[in-house]
Amino acid sequence: MLPIVALLVIGLTPSVSAQPADLIVENAQVYLVSQTSPVAKVFAVRGGRIVAVGDASLKLAGPETRRMDLNGATVVPGLIDAHAHMLGLGALLESRDLRHVATVEAVAAIVKEEAAKRGADEWVALRNWDQTNWAGRFPSAKDLDAASMGRPVYLSRVDGHAAWVNTRALAMAGITKSTPDPAGGKIVRDGEGNATGILVDRAMGLVGAKIPRAGYAQVKRQLELAAKECARLGLTGVHDAGVGADVLRAYRELIAEGRMPVRIYAMIGGDGALWREYLAKGPEVGEFLTVRAIKLMGDGALGSRGAALWQPYTDDKQNTGLLVTPKEVIERVAREAAAKGFQVATHAIGDRANRIVLDAYAAALGGRNDKRFRIEHAQIVSLPDFKIFADYSVVASIQATHATSDMRWAEARLGPDRIAGAYAWRRFKSLGVPVANGSDFPVEEPDPLLGFYASFTRQDVKGAPPKGWTPDQKLTRAEALESFTLGAAYAAFEEKEKGSIEVGKLADFVVFDRDIMEVPPADVVKAKVKMTVVGGKVVFSAQ
Repeated sequence: MLPIVALLVIGLTPSVSAQPADLIVENAQVYLVSQTSPVAKVFAVRGGRIVAVGDASLKLAGPETRRMDLNGATVVPGLIDAHAHMLGLGALLESRDLRHVATVEAVAAIVKEEAAKRGADEWVALRNWDQTNWAGRFPSAKDLDAASMGRPVYLSRVDGHAAWVNTRALAMAGITKSTPDPAGGKIVRDGEGNATGILVDRAMGLVGAKIPRAGYAQVKRQLELAAKECARLGLTGVHDAGVGADVLRAYRELIAEGRMPVRIYAMIGGDGALWREYLAKGPEVGEFLTVRAIKLMGDGALGSRGAALWQPYTDDKQNTGLLVTPKEVIERVAREAAAKGFQVATHAIGDRANRIVLDAYAAALGGRNDKRFRIEHAQIVSLPDFKIFADYSVVASIQATHATSDMRWAEARLGPDRIAGAYAWRRFKSLGVPVANGSDFPVEEPDPLLGFYASFTRQDVKGAPPKGWTPDQKLTRAEALESFTLGAAYAAFEEKEKGSIEVGKLADFVVFDRDIMEVPPADVVKAKVKMTVVGGKVVFSAQ
């Protein structure tokens, strides 16, 4: 028997060496995302975990060991989306996606098709319209009225921070000229003060509250649809940003029934009864479901001009955006969370919102720490405020495709000066700020390769602009992969369990049909997932 030192050198432990592996993955180009070794050709799995990496893995072959010869295919650790909305994706998969619809008239035509399928009082509820597809003009209720056949219509903007509704929906909500803007929201009005049919942030709820809630069976079905789609795309983990009790119940049931192919890190959706319940009982930590974070909303979104800025929008001189949650609430929740072992993850897009959230965190944290509080999006940050992220150990939870989606119009919103602190990932990295990457699906496409590609190119999928948008803020390709693996795992306190292919970690990995770390950038987005493996079990196979 080898001495202990020798066993450690070849990547084994004494207990592991005595038993054969369940699975050996061999003849592969394996990117380990390890601090000690970048690549390997083979690794072994037993009991759902990695038990050896490198040639020593072959010594664990036994009569019952499955040998997976990948014929040189590329393997990376399981990809983790650090900010997404599973129920929203599931609902979108059962609905119509307006993301790339190029005109108001084309949206109206889709509404007409959907209205024809519904009864007189059934809602037409679709999502992902984007006014930047038609030269930036906000549409109106009148654009939908004829097409809706009298049905109430509620269309969510692509960022989820504005709704476009028809006249019947406004009437059902009782919105008139005299209806005040709710705190943290805005009813867009015409020159005479009448509601146009666009509702921003908290104002969305005036109409949204009238839409019948999805039944539990529908919630469960849509979560399963979303999970299967994630597995197909190479995601083995998702941070679900803002869940309720019904979603948690559905996750637990799907896991118990063996129908949840991806691991979920769930953030409680806001400061309410569910948060109080978890504060009383503490975090819930499991291999497929962990609940140890709360999601708060700092401001709105840039595309709908709801992101909170210090100075007015360059293209809307009377508007500085919307603060959705007061600083004192964020600070109170931050103190509660820090005391009970929970993490706070707050949506902040504008420079004003980012600073307010940072100040609230700072008051609760007091200095460097391991609480791993997060700012979700961290899109526009005043240059002096980047250091505050580092000073209080705040994680920057970014979504790379937001930059490549927004670059068409971001400078028009912000002007040239604020762009220096916009989507500035290299600034975070240079200060040692932890960076986790995600998509914010269904706001963006759920395919993690799109975010991986955008991270190191800062280009759209057609390769524009040629050198990338504000290219000094690119990540390297290795950093991009890390942000979707070990970086995302760190943001969930899971870096000892996930994020790299190392001995002792969960056997979550993805097999691609080409080497995404070496092929030309344009070929990255053409890569296909051949196989997704979670805990040593194949949860998706292209074959």
